[in-house]
Amino acid sequence: MAKIKLHTSFAERTKQGRNTDRKISWGAGVTEGIKFNKHLLHYTFWGSWCAIGLLWLLVTILPHRALVGLGTLIGRLMHRLFKGRRYVVTQNLKLAFPQMSEAERVDLERRIFENAGIAVFETGMAWFWSDARIKRLLIIDEQELAAAKALGEANTRTIAFTCHMVTLELGARLYALAIKPGIGVYRSSDHPVWEYIQVNGRLRSNLALIDRKDVRSMVKAVMKGYPIWYAPDQDYGITSSVFVPFFGVKDTCTVTGLHDLARIKDVKVQPFWLIREKSGYRMRVLAPLENFPTDDAVADTALGNRYVEDMIKSAPEQYLWMHRRFKTVPEGEPSRYPEVS
Repeated sequence: MAKIKLHTSFAERTKQGRNTDRKISWGAGVTEGIKFNKHLLHYTFWGSWCAIGLLWLLVTILPHRALVGLGTLIGRLMHRLFKGRRYVVTQNLKLAFPQMSEAERVDLERRIFENAGIAVFETGMAWFWSDARIKRLLIIDEQELAAAKALGEANTRTIAFTCHMVTLELGARLYALAIKPGIGVYRSSDHPVWEYIQVNGRLRSNLALIDRKDVRSMVKAVMKGYPIWYAPDQDYGITSSVFVPFFGVKDTCTVTGLHDLARIKDVKVQPFWLIREKSGYRMRVLAPLENFPTDDAVADTALGNRYVEDMIKSAPEQYLWMHRRFKTVPEGEPSRYPEVS
């Protein structure tokens, strides 16, 4: 009997034609949904299905306030148990905010983990809630909404420029419902069940997903007038990146993708992000960047980082500080995370 291959690489999946039922026939990294396969019921995945089923049940039956409270408790537990992630958060805050006092840093670190716990349920909300239930929690300035909808109705080539707030999943869903469905850039998973759930969950209100390695399809999406969500605020290594300032770190490795995509003719770069408030979720959709891009990729990337800084400053505890944002260093410099590999 042939063995079931539980984990496949991005390259292998694209060769196998994992992207089924496709209407947007661009590159191999585009998916408009993944069909259910009986192999997903293999006993190895039963634990994953139980976790997903529990998440679905909780976000379906519990009110939003209860989900926030339960997520806060889970975040506090994560803070106690996840020593590696706690170390990364501590280092990030020390690097990004060198003037912050120890007491302020400890308090912010606690709130970051609490928000990460809440994000577990917010992801479930984004994937499983009905349109009507999600839209009841949307808070947005009417002028910002009208301007964004006007761009969408004109089929303007738009890059929805955002960052990795913990509410990113909800932000993409609400943008699609309030403004215009579009296309997301994502990192595909090698775990078949997780890939199946995240792809189909993210496509509840949107058109397609593009693997972050499939740049050609990103360009085609923009040229076709589909809004494309792009978050260039993680460290993807030195390839296609430059060192520019980000908060307190002068040399932060940052991809030049925002500059590169914006060079397509007639593209508008529209900053947007979502933050949680007591009464719901406030979406900010700013006017498109003026005189962008220029011929200077370094200056444009630095400007993008300043916009990301402003997004984060609106709710620093709701940013995903758990990834090693400052991992790549200029040649000859020591690691900024010496206690983790």
